[in-house]
Amino acid sequence: MAKAASISVSSVQRIWRGHGLQPHRVRQFKLSTDPAFAAKLRDVVGLYVDPPAHAVVLSVDEKSQIQALARTQDPLPMKPGQPTTRTHDYKRHGTTTLFAALDVLEGKVIGRCMQRHRHQEFIRFLNAVEAAVPAGKLVYAILDNYAVHKHPKVRAWLDRHPRWTFHFTPTSASWLNAVEGFFAKLAKRRLRRGVFGSLVEVQAAIKRFIAESNGNPKPFVWTADPDRIIQAAKRGHQALDSNH
Repeated sequence: MAKAASISVSSVQRIWRGHGLQPHRVRQFKLSTDPAFAAKLRDVVGLYVDPPAHAVVLSVDEKSQIQALARTQDPLPMKPGQPTTRTHDYKRHGTTTLFAALDVLEGKVIGRCMQRHRHQEFIRFLNAVEAAVPAGKLVYAILDNYAVHKHPKVRAWLDRHPRWTFHFTPTSASWLNAVEGFFAKLAKRRLRRGVFGSLVEVQAAIKRFIAESNGNPKPFVWTADPDRIIQAAKRGHQALDSNH
C-alpha cells in the first residue's frame, strides 16, 4: 500500500489506525438465504428458552469424517519454555461418524459411532434414542437440512413414532444447533491432539469423552436475542445487495 500510494509505511499504518481498518484480518461469514429464516429461528429458539412440558428437546446432528490419525513418529514431551512437539505428517487409519443427540434440558448426550452416515445409520441412531428416552415423553428434535434427515424412509419412521416432531434450522445456520458446541469441545479437548492407531482407539476415546461429559452435565442455555439476530441478518443482506 505504501509503495502504491508513494507514502511511508508509518503513514499507511497511521491512516489505518485512525479509521479503524485492519486489512490483514479476515472473518468468515455465511448468510442464510432461507425465506423462512425468521420463523425457523424463532421456532428453534422457542424450544431452547421455553421447552414444552412433559417433553424432551434434543439437538441432533452427526460429525462425519472423524479421522483416526497417528503421527509418523512419537511426539516429544513438553519442556520448560518449549511446548510439546510432533511431526507434521501422519498416518490415516480410517474414519468414523459420530451421531449425537444433546438433551438441552439436562445437558447429557446420546452418541453412537458408525462407519457411514446414510439414512440407514440415521434410522438406527433414532431407534437408539427412542429406546433411551423415557416412555410418555414427547420428543422435539432439532436438526439441520442435511438430506439424510429428510429421506423418505426417515419420514416414514417419523410417521411410525408420533411422539417425535422434527424442527429444522434455517439453511446455512448450523450454528443454531446446540449439539455443534459439543462437537467443538470434542474436537478441541479429545480429537485434535489425540494419537489414534486404529478406528477402535478413536471410537473408544469418543465414548470416554461422552461418558465424562455426561458425568458432569450442564444444561444448554440460550442467551442471544432472536430479534437482534434477525436484524443483523437483514443488515448483512442489505450490505451484500449494495455491492451488486
